[in-house]
Amino acid sequence: MDIVDLPSKSRDDVIRELREFSRKLVRELGFMRTTLADSDLAPSAVHAIIEIGLAPGIQARDLAGLLRLDKSNMSRQIAKLESIGLLTRQAASDDGRSYQLYLTDAGQKLRKKIDRFATDQVSSALRRLVPADQQTLARSLSLYAGALAQDNASKMPRLADGWDEQIQEGYQPGCIGDVASMHARFYSRTAGFGVFFERKVATEFAEFAQALPSSGKALWLYMENGRSLASLAIDGNENTGVAHLRWFIVDESLRGSGVGSRLLSHAMDFVDERFGETYLWTFKGLDAARHLYEASGFQLTDEAEGSQWGTAVIEQRFSRQSNEVR
Repeated sequence: MDIVDLPSKSRDDVIRELREFSRKLVRELGFMRTTLADSDLAPSAVHAIIEIGLAPGIQARDLAGLLRLDKSNMSRQIAKLESIGLLTRQAASDDGRSYQLYLTDAGQKLRKKIDRFATDQVSSALRRLVPADQQTLARSLSLYAGALAQDNASKMPRLADGWDEQIQEGYQPGCIGDVASMHARFYSRTAGFGVFFERKVATEFAEFAQALPSSGKALWLYMENGRSLASLAIDGNENTGVAHLRWFIVDESLRGSGVGSRLLSHAMDFVDERFGETYLWTFKGLDAARHLYEASGFQLTDEAEGSQWGTAVIEQRFSRQSNEVR
């Protein structure tokens, strides 16, 4: 039989295939859901439980590095897990200002449940592969994960610094039109919202921006070349101690970059210093945004059909109690 050298795939083809496989892995492993591994916890919280279980006494800063979370987000995750009795903190022996993290008995029980779920999931999939393919898969995934980790580790500090430099607080010229336009385009595609919604965003956001600077109110914008590509505002009432999170949106070109998490981190630091409660309105089906909200401590409190944006949707109200860990 003649031996034929099969043509190697181009780099672009390999990239497209790896992206497709990565998306499929994310879906099949359950990361698109609001909870992971049959645990009632968001994916980031599940991974925190796993890592603390693997390294009892790990400090929050080291856990944040492992999970690629910023300090404020990690602080809120720890507070949430502690409040539901899954972990406990102890002052570090070498630094009284730092804490070591340990799972409680309930946390250990949940970790074992997560481990069983993940083991069963992987075992079931491997039964469909012959042993030689199983070994090839393990090595290939190890190489891919290691390459991603090295690349992300080298980029994180630079990207974080870049975000901070390009995040501006307060009104910036042109932001009203930019923010209204981002909302109009995105929600027209996802929910069929029309001119009523765009007019509502533009009018209310303009009124809010005109009131700045104002105690209890804040606006953060991610800027590139003088244009606003992401926004988030806190509209707080200091008399009631309640803040309203509004106009949180990220341009399509930046989705998945972490800019949204960065804006949310700034906002949560702001409200934790001033307000006891923060709430927001959204609607059912925006799962990516819901992941961010829940990772920051928001919980669904109300759900009903409504039309405050001009089109009937299942409106959802999320609320968060301030509980900053310092």
